[in-house]
Amino acid sequence: MMQARAVLLLALACALSTGQRRSPLNDFQRLKATQLLSMSQQGPGPEQEEPADTEECARRCTVLLDCRAFHYNHQRHSCQLLPWTQHSAQTHIQRNVHYDLYQKKDYMQNCIRADGRSYRGIQSTTEKGKNCQQWRLKFPHDHRFSPSLRNGLEENYCRNPDRDERGPWCYTMDPAVRHQSCGIKKCEDAVCVLCNGEDYRGLVDHTESGRECQRWDLQHPHKHPYHPHKYPEKDLDDNYCRNPDSSVGPWCYTTDPAREREYCHLRKCSCYHGNGELYRGKISKTRKGITCQKWSAVSPHTPQISPAMFPAMRLEENYCRNPDNDSHGPWCYTMDPSTQFDYCAIKSCAGDKTPSILETADNVVFAECGKRDERLQLKGRIIGGRPGNSPWTVSIRNRKGVHFCGGSLVKEQWVISTRQCFSSCDTDLSSYEVQLGTLFKDPSPSDPDKQALPILKLVCGPSASDLVLLKLARPATLNDRVALICLPPERYVVPENTECEIAGWGETGGTGNKTLLNVAKLPVLSNKECNMALRGQVKESELCTAPLRAGVGACEGDYGGPLACLTHDCWVLEGVITPIRVCARKDQPAVFTRVSLYVDWINKVMRML
Repeated sequence: MMQARAVLLLALACALSTGQRRSPLNDFQRLKATQLLSMSQQGPGPEQEEPADTEECARRCTVLLDCRAFHYNHQRHSCQLLPWTQHSAQTHIQRNVHYDLYQKKDYMQNCIRADGRSYRGIQSTTEKGKNCQQWRLKFPHDHRFSPSLRNGLEENYCRNPDRDERGPWCYTMDPAVRHQSCGIKKCEDAVCVLCNGEDYRGLVDHTESGRECQRWDLQHPHKHPYHPHKYPEKDLDDNYCRNPDSSVGPWCYTTDPAREREYCHLRKCSCYHGNGELYRGKISKTRKGITCQKWSAVSPHTPQISPAMFPAMRLEENYCRNPDNDSHGPWCYTMDPSTQFDYCAIKSCAGDKTPSILETADNVVFAECGKRDERLQLKGRIIGGRPGNSPWTVSIRNRKGVHFCGGSLVKEQWVISTRQCFSSCDTDLSSYEVQLGTLFKDPSPSDPDKQALPILKLVCGPSASDLVLLKLARPATLNDRVALICLPPERYVVPENTECEIAGWGETGGTGNKTLLNVAKLPVLSNKECNMALRGQVKESELCTAPLRAGVGACEGDYGGPLACLTHDCWVLEGVITPIRVCARKDQPAVFTRVSLYVDWINKVMRML
C-alpha cells in the first residue's frame, strides 16, 4: 500500500508540473444509481468505504492493479474500491440511489484503442469463431506467457501481450490452429456515424488531433452548459464524443486547457433505403462485429434461405441482405456458432426512424394463446396489486435459485424479458432457469404445478428495444397454470384507456402479499398525453400507462414481466416492464417497451434458432 501511495504522489506531481488537467475519471465508465454485488467473494474483498471525492477515488483505483471499479456513496461522500466488474463471475448489479458505480473502461468496452494492449474485455472467440485456450494452460498449444495482474491474461480472454499490430488474439482450442486474431474493432470503427452524428453513441473519447476528451459531467478545464442531467436525451456519457448541439459531427471539449473543443475522427456509415430489401452493398459484418457466413455455405449454420431460393436478391458471398423483408433491415447468418443470425452494421439512410404504426387490430385472429381460466383469478409483489393468475408470467432465477426478474412465455420454448436483467448479451446462463405454473415466489419442492426449465440461450434484440429472448432447454407443458401470451399485430398501437395488467413477484412496498404472484390493472395512456407529462422524453418504441392516485406499478423483481392487454378476448403482450428509478410513482405515467415494433424480429429468432 505504501508503494502504491508513492506512485500516486509521483503521478500527481507530474500532472501539476506539466499543467495537465486530465481527470482520472476519464479511465472509468459510470452507471448512475447502481451497486455491484458479488455473490461469492473469491480472493481479496472490497475495501471499506473511505471519505473522498470521485476524482480521488479514481486516482486510488487507477494505481492499484487489483482494483477494477469503485462505488461512490453520495450520502457519505466516500468510496469503496472493488476487485470486480459486472462482467466478473458471480456478480450482479442492482439499483441503489445512494451509489454510482465507476468501472474501468478497459474491462467494460468491446472495442479497442490503438493496438488493444490495454483491452481487458471478455471476448473468448477468434474472428473465425474458434474458442480460445486458457492462458494458464499449455495444451493444446505450449507458450511462454504467464498470467499476472499486470498483463491481464485471465481465463481464455482475447489479449495482446506481445503488442501485435492486429490487436488482441489468443491460442485456440483447435490443435491445427495455434493462434488467431480475435477481430475486435477499434472504437473509431466499431460504430459508424450517420448524417451529422446526433445519434452517435459509440465509445471514441479522443478528437481528430488526438487530444483526450473532457468528461461531460466535469467543468474543468473548460466550463460548458451541457450538463448530462439537463440533457438526458443526448446521452452525454463519461467523456465520449457526442453532438448535443446539432453541429456538423460529434465533438467534445478537450483536456487541453488551450483547446476548448474539437471534432472527433469517426467512420461514416453506409446506409440503406426503406427496409433494405434492395440493398446491394458489400458490408459483411454484423453490428457486433461478427463476420457473416456465405449465403451458399452450410456451416456453421444450415441456412433456411439460400441463393437458389432467392436469385433476385443477389445473395452473393457473405454480404448483408434482406431477402425476407425484415423491418429491421439487412442481416446475415454469422460465423459465430453460438449466434445463428444478426442484423448488420448498416443504418437506414433516413436515420433510426420508427416504422409507421398500425392503429387497428380488427382483422387480427389470435389462436392458441392468451387464454386463461378466469376462475383461478382471485379478486384480491406488484406495488398496489393483488394475488392473481397470470399463467404466461415466468420467474427468472439465478444459480442459487433466487428470483431476480420476470418474463413472458410466448412460445413453449421461448420467453421474452428485458436486457437490463442481464449484465451483457454474452452472460453465462449455466444453472439459470425459469419457473412456471406456480403462484408462489418460493414454491415448495413438492409443488405439483411448478415447472422448472433451464435457460439454454439468450438473444439480445435490436439495440433500441431493450428486449431479450430466452430459449429454454425444453418446451414448457401447457395447462391451466401455464399458458402462452399472444404477440400483438406488427406496429399495433394499443388504444387509449385500454385496461391492461402487469404481473410479477417483485417488491410490494408493504402493499401486498410478498409470497405470491401479484397482478395490478393499469389503463393505457396515449404517447401524446404521456409526453406532455414526461417532457417529451417518450419514444414511439415505448408505451405508457396512466398515472393513478394510489401508488400502483412495477418495482425491482418485476422487470422483464408483461404488460398484458385484452384484445378480441385474448391477452396480448403489448409491453415489457423496464427498470425505473422510483417504484410506482404517484401521479406519473409508467413507461414500457412497445413489443409490437419488434414482432418481426421475435418471430425470426424463434423460427431460426
